[in-house]
Amino acid sequence: MIPGPLPSNSRVRPIPLSAYTMTSCLGAGLAPARRALRAGASGLAPNRFETVDLETFVGEIAGVDAQALPRPLAAFDCRNNRAAELGLSQDGFIAAVEKAASRHGRARIGVFMGTSTAGILQTELAYRRRAPDGSLPPDFDYRRTHNTFSIAEYVRTRLGLEGPCAAISTACSSSAKAFASAARLIEAGLIDAAVVGGVDTLCLTTLYGFDSLQLLSRDPCRPYDAARDGISIGEAAAFALLEREGDGGAMHLLGAGESCDAHHMSAPHPEGLGARLAMERALDSAGLAAADVDYVNLHGTATPSNDAAEDRAVTSLLGAAVPCSSTKGMTGHALGAAGGLEALIAVLAIEEGLIPGSPGTRTIDPQLRANYVVSGREAAIAVAMSNSFGFGGSNCSLVFGRPARTA
Repeated sequence: MIPGPLPSNSRVRPIPLSAYTMTSCLGAGLAPARRALRAGASGLAPNRFETVDLETFVGEIAGVDAQALPRPLAAFDCRNNRAAELGLSQDGFIAAVEKAASRHGRARIGVFMGTSTAGILQTELAYRRRAPDGSLPPDFDYRRTHNTFSIAEYVRTRLGLEGPCAAISTACSSSAKAFASAARLIEAGLIDAAVVGGVDTLCLTTLYGFDSLQLLSRDPCRPYDAARDGISIGEAAAFALLEREGDGGAMHLLGAGESCDAHHMSAPHPEGLGARLAMERALDSAGLAAADVDYVNLHGTATPSNDAAEDRAVTSLLGAAVPCSSTKGMTGHALGAAGGLEALIAVLAIEEGLIPGSPGTRTIDPQLRANYVVSGREAAIAVAMSNSFGFGGSNCSLVFGRPARTA
C-alpha cells in the first residue's frame, strides 16, 4: 500500500542556495549551461569514450582527463575526482565555501555527495594491470579512488570542512537525495550549512551494463518522443552550498520529498505511484499546492516505460497544464549526478525566466498527457520542481523558488 501525503507538520523552512555550479558536456560552469538552455543546444556526441565499442551517444565532459588534482590530494586521483575538481573550480564556488566556513565554522558545514558508479573506472584500469597470479597492482587505492565514499571524502578534504560527511548512492536519485539529507540536518540544527550535489563519470561497466539491459539509444536520446528508444549516458559534477542563514535574495530549496516503492530492480512502477508520492511529499514539505508549480524538470530518461510512468504520476497530481520538459537531450543521463545537475537546471530556469526545451525530441508521444515543451520559451517561473527517480523505485522530488513565494 502506498501511503498518502505527509502531515502538514512535515514542512520545513526554505533554505537559501548561497552558491552553485555545474559542469557537464555543456561546458564547465554556469555560463555555458545558460547559453545551451537559451539556444536549446545539446552536448551529446557519438561515443568515443575509452575502448568502448558501442554505437551510442554520450555526454562527456571536455577536459576532465587533463584535470590535475592538488598535489596533497594526489592519492584521490581518478576520473570521478578529477571531474569533481573541475566542477569545484568554477563560478567562485570554493571561495563561497570559504566565506561560509568563516561564518559558521568548518565543523558546522556538512558534505553530502551523490554518486552511482563512483570511481569504478579506476578498478577497471587496475584489472588491466593484474599480476600473473591475478592480484591487483600495489598502487591501486580502492578507498580513495573506487569506493563510493571517495567523492564525499575528496570534496570534504578539498574544501577543508569538518562537519558530517556522507555519500548517497541510490542510482539516479542519488544527488537529489543529497539535498534532502542536508536539509534534514540543517532543520535539526546539527549543521548550519552543507555542500551538496553529485559527481558521476563514464566507465565501461556503466556503458556495457545499460547496453545489456537494452536501454541505450543508438541516437541522441529523445524524451517523450513517440519513437523514443533509450537513454544517452552523460557525466556531470554539480555542487550547491545550502546555508541556514544565506543571502536573502538567493534561490531557495523550498521542499524535498522522497519515497521508495521497491516495485522492481530496474523498471519503474507502471502507474508511477512512488514518483507521485515523492512529488506529494515535496509539495507538502514546501507548504505548496499543485497549482503553485510553474515548471517541472522531468526525470525523463527517454525509455518507453519510464516516460510513460512519470507522465501518469505528473498528470495525476499536477494536471496536464503545467509546462514540463526533460533536459537529458542536452546533457545525457548523468546517473548519480543527474539529480544535482537537473536541480540546478531548474534553478537556472527560474533565474532565466525560461522553460528549457528538449533537443532531440521530434514528435511527442500522443499517449502521454503532460504539457511537454519541445522548444524552449520564456516564461515567469516562481516555483520549479525537479524529479529524480532511480532503480529500485528510489525516488526524490525537489522544489525550488524565490523567497517571495515562500511567505
